[in-house]
Amino acid sequence: MAKTRHVVPNKNGGWDSKKGGAEKASKHFDIKKDAEKYSRELSRKEKGELFIHGRDGKIQRKDSHGGDKHPPKG
Repeated sequence: MAKTRHVVPNKNGGWDSKKGGAEKASKHFDIKKDAEKYSRELSRKEKGELFIHGRDGKIQRKDSHGGDKHPPKG
């Protein structure tokens, strides 16, 4: 199973970077852009998937950083 990392809204304000399946955030940020940058760096190191959520909790974007057994050709 691929490692996942999520940028999610914090119920008390700001944004959290969480490892997939974790209850507790790895790190908290006031600004979403900062949470995305931090999470993307970790996702690249972990060769996993990054999911960026909106304020409503729905996934807005996702990025793959390796580990894909069937990458697209070209």
